[in-house]
Amino acid sequence: MDLKSIIKEQRLELENIQKTERIILRDGLIEAEAQLKHPNVLVVTGIRRCGKSIFSYLLEKSHKFGYINFDDERLFDFKASELDKVLQAFYELYGEINYLILDEIQNISGWELFVNRLRRSKRVILTGSNSNLLSSELATHITGRHVDVKLFPFSFKEYLDFKGFTFSNAYTTQEKAAILNHLENYLINGGMPELYKFGKAILLRTYEDILTKDVIIRRKIKKSDELKKMAKYLISNSAEEVSYSNLAKNLGIKHVSTVSKWVSYLEECFLLFRLEKFDFKLKQQSLASKKIYCIDSGIIDLIGFKFSENKGKILENTVAVQLQRKKEKDNEMEVYYWKDYSQKEVDFVIKKRQKIIELMQVTAISSKEELKNREINALLAASEKLKCNNLTIITLDCEAAEKISNKTIKLIPVWKWLMEE
Repeated sequence: MDLKSIIKEQRLELENIQKTERIILRDGLIEAEAQLKHPNVLVVTGIRRCGKSIFSYLLEKSHKFGYINFDDERLFDFKASELDKVLQAFYELYGEINYLILDEIQNISGWELFVNRLRRSKRVILTGSNSNLLSSELATHITGRHVDVKLFPFSFKEYLDFKGFTFSNAYTTQEKAAILNHLENYLINGGMPELYKFGKAILLRTYEDILTKDVIIRRKIKKSDELKKMAKYLISNSAEEVSYSNLAKNLGIKHVSTVSKWVSYLEECFLLFRLEKFDFKLKQQSLASKKIYCIDSGIIDLIGFKFSENKGKILENTVAVQLQRKKEKDNEMEVYYWKDYSQKEVDFVIKKRQKIIELMQVTAISSKEELKNREINALLAASEKLKCNNLTIITLDCEAAEKISNKTIKLIPVWKWLMEE
């Protein structure tokens, strides 16, 4: 194995992408750049192939830096004891460098001591597609000396930028029609960057790599078929309540703890995330069913169900992902769902500190006439119970304000909500 040749090839691939493809400035890039002004460790995590490598390259391309990607079959047997060879290869190729990108570093067992030594004099970027393997080691060895950035698939604003679509704040009739066309494409295909270059085949490969490489092989799962069935079931039931005991029963898995563990593995790989049911009693909250969401609507359309089959659930999933993006920027923000004894349900409860600041429903309607009483009644019931009067319904394309029982409910089109700062 010629390490320098591998490093040169990987670097050239990144440079070619930057030269030949449309690269956009991702959300959070400027803030991340500011964190690298002093010797530090910046940790960029996110689902496979969401753009972490290019994000890191853009941060360091104006500096002399070394880059290596450990998610390379030629480095399969690479050991932590050999990491000094990487540093030596960087020096031989580029001379003195102060910036390093170590891509998919979690593939090297014992990497943390090497990074802990480097961060005293270098600016180091680590990327990884497994949150737990990175965070557990960072917490042990580099406590308080690293900054985390979570990268998502393209947001709708990033998607529009990627497509080269510009618009005014006035939203002319022509602009709105174009935005709605783009919205439908985005809801169907999602925001994984490479999909728009290679088509859905790359999305299927990414999904299979997550299940096989990141979960089954890494976690030594023996019942691989059952895990794959569970992943497909959860994606096919995105935006639905899930009971682990029922899931275990339906899939023929003996222990509920196994289901819980497998779900956490899929979360660690950023394929799924879950919302807790809001309850003032924390014990009740932990015991209640969870709502499961997929990180990308394109994966749902590919693995689960089509947008045309259930627009409401795809819309809700898209809003859930956007709320996760907002949550990453605001560490006081918490997101739940709410349901009472009579099965009235509110899709999202937004909480800051001890206060509920917004209640939100999502529905695929384009006019007020399509609005159902159950959505309004659930919002009103939750408003009384949770003492919150900031009530919102995210719609497919309906903008209005409804005044009911001395409360105002805002109806906001999802495209406009997704483009809010």
